[in-house]
Amino acid sequence: MNSLSYVTVDVFTSTRFEGNPLAVMSDARGISDAAMQKIAAEFGYSEVTFVLPPENPENTARVRIFTPTMEVPFAGHPNVGTAYVIARQGELFGRPVGDTLRFEEKAGLVEVALQRSEGRVVAATIRAPRPLEIEGTIPDTVIAGCVSIDPGSICKKTHAPVFVSVGLKFAVAELESLEALAAASPNLNGFQDAARTTAGSHDFSLFLYVRPAATPWKIRARMFAPLDNVIEDPATGSASAALSAYLVSLLPETDISQHVTIEQGVEMGRRSIIELDVVKKAGTVTDVTISGSCVPVMKGEILLQD
Repeated sequence: MNSLSYVTVDVFTSTRFEGNPLAVMSDARGISDAAMQKIAAEFGYSEVTFVLPPENPENTARVRIFTPTMEVPFAGHPNVGTAYVIARQGELFGRPVGDTLRFEEKAGLVEVALQRSEGRVVAATIRAPRPLEIEGTIPDTVIAGCVSIDPGSICKKTHAPVFVSVGLKFAVAELESLEALAAASPNLNGFQDAARTTAGSHDFSLFLYVRPAATPWKIRARMFAPLDNVIEDPATGSASAALSAYLVSLLPETDISQHVTIEQGVEMGRRSIIELDVVKKAGTVTDVTISGSCVPVMKGEILLQD
């Protein structure tokens, strides 16, 4: 019986069994789309990745990202973790791996810069593949219905709940306090109603956050996507990037570089730290990078039917 090798890593952490787990199939040649989806469902992680040779030989690889229910065009922790796994291998499809990688993905080309300490890869920085996109606002009652909170706990001093994306779309909403954030509990019926009633949303992934007044760029967040079989995600780089880009876009300054730290997964017991840098020029966000550490956890083989 043939087999498919995999490695799992915890992403956006330096502590094993924290952060966001990811399974990486670093040579997925010959695996069908249907098999990829079934493997992703079997792992049950928020995402798994399948690495294939690039269509353009100037790039490092083609990377496909699957949640338990669907393929997605881009996500943060899968890119950081996949780059980490490939770098630790030292080579990919017969070619050595350098300190800069380029992944072909459905959302576009994703650039990755590796970070080393004492010669070992410890972290990676990725660049969001698409410009910031801002879509329609979302009623407070829809957000509240998704996570069983009082609509009055939604803070709208900076913005109303809204859809934002830098490659993958999320509903984002600010809450008044850490207590309100901790009280959030996903309601499947609420998410189903939200997906039905919000314009242009086939799914509904909700990113909630709190900004301390004293340190507004050190953000605490939670992400829920039960319609995608992800009740809660320990770390969501793509949502963190979209939120950070959006908040910087709202600043009055026309030219600014802003560092943002987002802490996520605390309520799950899987604390994650996501570091972001946003560049705004002439009033437009031009660049968003997502950085995080990784730690290896498991490796093994998936048995394939002959």
